[in-house]
Amino acid sequence: MEEEFSRILQFLHIAEKLKTELRHSWLSDGRQESVAEHTWRTALMAILLGPYLKNSTNMEKVLKMVIIHDIVEAEAGDVPAFEENRKEEKIKNERKAIENIKKMLGNNAGDEIYGLWQEYESSQTTESKFVKALDRIEVLIQHNEADIKTWDEIEHSFNMVSSDRYCGFDKAVKLFNEMVKKDTLEKLETCGIDVEKAKSNAVRMRDEK
Repeated sequence: MEEEFSRILQFLHIAEKLKTELRHSWLSDGRQESVAEHTWRTALMAILLGPYLKNSTNMEKVLKMVIIHDIVEAEAGDVPAFEENRKEEKIKNERKAIENIKKMLGNNAGDEIYGLWQEYESSQTTESKFVKALDRIEVLIQHNEADIKTWDEIEHSFNMVSSDRYCGFDKAVKLFNEMVKKDTLEKLETCGIDVEKAKSNAVRMRDEK
């Protein structure tokens, strides 16, 4: 048991990096968001929205998956979703990170985290689809709460469509996503962004997917 606890403690020291690993998103008070903060609110969203899912869902698995879905970023770092040119690099680094985590923890804990992460990435089960959708929607909510000056110009369009392809599996999730996107549109209009241009670019981005 002491050896297993030693592995757990070692892993927790590495996981602490998620408290300091900064994401592309910014908070309403002007501070940059950490990965750990994003994970926390995604978990809160899962608790609040889980009861509205049409299909039977293992919420224990959902919450575990939320907690570990970005765990690889403790080693691989965060890469914004719109940086397509770094996609292959991101995949390579994250797969190496999850292999390292599995080896470090060993036994059941390592296998469970590895399995949950692989399920999340594959996005074939209801649980993984739900977590994947929440992950994308939380990003939009955070952007809507932040100063528009923290947005890259590409996000004026990207945020209109970035979550759509992850939310069609469930009526309630799709509805919630549309409500958040409505807030996005209102923010852009309030901030004086050329919304028609942004919409046009958004359609092009969607069609290219």
